[in-house]
Amino acid sequence: MKSFKFLALSIILSSLVAFAAACGNGDDAASGETETNETAGEDSAAQLEGEIGIDGSSTVAPIGEAISEEFSIDNPNVQAPIGVSGTGGGFEKFTVGETDISQASRPIKEEEKQAAADNGIEFTEFKVAFDGLSIVVNKENDFVDQLTVEDLKKLWVEDGKTKKWSDINPEWPAEEVKFFSPGADSGTYDYFNEVILEDAPIVKAATLSEDDNTLVKGVTGDTNAIGYFGYAYYLENKDNLKVVPIVNEAGEAVEPTNESVESGEYNPLSRPLYIYVNNASIKEDGPVYEYVKFYLENAGALAEEVGYVSLPEEEYTKQLETLEGLK
Repeated sequence: MKSFKFLALSIILSSLVAFAAACGNGDDAASGETETNETAGEDSAAQLEGEIGIDGSSTVAPIGEAISEEFSIDNPNVQAPIGVSGTGGGFEKFTVGETDISQASRPIKEEEKQAAADNGIEFTEFKVAFDGLSIVVNKENDFVDQLTVEDLKKLWVEDGKTKKWSDINPEWPAEEVKFFSPGADSGTYDYFNEVILEDAPIVKAATLSEDDNTLVKGVTGDTNAIGYFGYAYYLENKDNLKVVPIVNEAGEAVEPTNESVESGEYNPLSRPLYIYVNNASIKEDGPVYEYVKFYLENAGALAEEVGYVSLPEEEYTKQLETLEGLK
């Protein structure tokens, strides 16, 4: 009888030990699986690392900054700071190989292409959004209701005379106009020069700055001021500025809006925005390729978020195919 009880007790104890071992193995397995998953996640996040050189247009900068911020969430080991040397300043660095990506508010010039070729830099152009170059006056200005391209030219081109509002319309005040313009290294300046100044010298009295915030402060600080910059900067400060409708080629006075910029109705001051990428920097599984891919996949939504106008979706898709072909 005692032998039977002993045997039974042994069987029970053995079962308990086996059960405990099984539970322990299960915990170890679960723990191992958790560690594997966590490690895999960490490895995935750590796959890309390095620094991407980006410089150029202050107009395109808000899009680039939004892209870099979002990209860093899944790629914390990649640094992609956005420089703002202006479109021209950005191309100076890009064409000698100092940067991987150049942001631009105008197409690259022939002399810049030649500089790149002389330095063995092959590149690809990508459009990322549309902008409407916005003409703004002080919020207290209650007389300027629209301007033509000829009005703008008369105001902004240097002719040796003091510019007054009454020069444009005799019913307007005979007050001296104060001018605020992007600096000569800015793609916005280049675009304004092309479509308004037509290579004539800009009025000598103009305050020029590469910092759009300086221009905003200048216009908001003087009731007789006029200035221009990208659409996003107008939107950001629209409560303190008055945007001026511009008479387009159809003879209609049009304000810059998402709809008028995308449709081309806001002409001639609508324009595409670009990034230029050094082809040598685009390597499969490298940070530049992944960054540019992320840029093109998200530029539409983030451009709208920071105040610009997205391209049609098919244009981003086509450009992603171009990027894929560069690997």
